Amino acid sequence: MEQKKHTLSPNKWVALHSDYLFNYTISRVNNHEIAKDLVQETFFAGLKAMENFQGKASERTWLISILKRKIIDYYRKINSAKGKAEVKMNFYSDGEKEGEWIEERVPNSWSNNIEKFIENEELSDVLDLCIGKLPEKYGMVFKMKTMQEFETEEICKELNITSSNLWVIIHRARTQLRKCMEDNWFKN
Repeated sequence: MEQKKHTLSPNKWVALHSDYLFNYTISRVNNHEIAKDLVQETFFAGLKAMENFQGKASERTWLISILKRKIIDYYRKINSAKGKAEVKMNFYSDGEKEGEWIEERVPNSWSNNIEKFIENEELSDVLDLCIGKLPEKYGMVFKMKTMQEFETEEICKELNITSSNLWVIIHRARTQLRKCMEDNWFKN
């Protein structure tokens, strides 16, 4: 049985895929303007690479693969310039996410509770400080895997490392982050 060959319809990309691509991007870069720019760059790169489309994947899957590359390039660029990705972190003290750090916006319900808002900002600052103290490769791998949720295979290919090396780096990064957080946050 022959597999269906997918086709491209670039004149429909904005209508069909822009919202999905934007939502995918904003969850990884947490900045509306940068997300819009990356989606726009994805569409432009897709137009330039149309002749390379083989029809094995759907149009959206193909655009997502281009977008992932754009996001990686964005982080590589700001990391090489010693810039920092802005990461907003919440620390949940109860519920099903207890103890996890996740990349998310501050919940609206906190807007009236200035004490918790300040505490969240302070935690974010300490976490940023601790991530900044990691060796550059550790920080990059930790952000890509834990915060931006890139696939292991994709990170390994991008950084030219083995999967076992990636997990050693993740373990070491988490150990160093835990120690740094204990020293700079939990003892306050």
